[in-house]
Amino acid sequence: MSQTLRLEPLGAGDLIKVAHIRVAPDQLIYSGSVAEAFGAAEEGVDFHAILEGAEAAGFFKIDRAYDIRFPFVPAGALGLRAFMVDHGRQGEGIASRAVRLLPDYLRALYPHAKVIYLTVNKVNSGAIRAYLKGGFTDTGEEWPHGDAGLQHIMRMTLAQPAPTA
Repeated sequence: MSQTLRLEPLGAGDLIKVAHIRVAPDQLIYSGSVAEAFGAAEEGVDFHAILEGAEAAGFFKIDRAYDIRFPFVPAGALGLRAFMVDHGRQGEGIASRAVRLLPDYLRALYPHAKVIYLTVNKVNSGAIRAYLKGGFTDTGEEWPHGDAGLQHIMRMTLAQPAPTA
C-alpha cells in the first residue's frame, strides 16, 4: 500500500533533500538532473519536491517567467519544468498522482496563476501518459526548439471551478 503523496516547496539550500533523485541516463536529455537545476539559479524559477511519506520521490520546477521564455504561453501562466520521478520509483504511478495534486497545490502558492503549461518531447511516451493521466491536455500545438527535438505543448487549468447552485 502506498503512502500519502504530497508536494512541498524547496529553498535554494534544500538540495540535500532531493540530491538522491536520479533518472535513467536516457531521460536526462528531457529533465536534466537535480544538481543541474540547483546549479542553474534561474530567475523566476522555484523548486519543489514530490514526497511519499518522509522521502522525496521526485522533483520539479515551477517557472514564474514561462510566459516570457515561450511565445505560446499567455501572460501570467506558470510553466512546469524538469519534472522527474526517481528512476527506482518509476512505474508506481507517482508522476500522474503528483500531477493531479498540482492544481490545488499551485493555487495555494501562486494564487494569481490560472493555467500552467509544459512542453514534453514527442518521443517521451511515459511522460506524455503521466501528464495526460494527471490532467494536462495536449493543445495540439508543437514547439520545435526543444533540447531533444520536437515537443508537444500541454496545459492545465488551475482556476477553481465556479460553484454550482
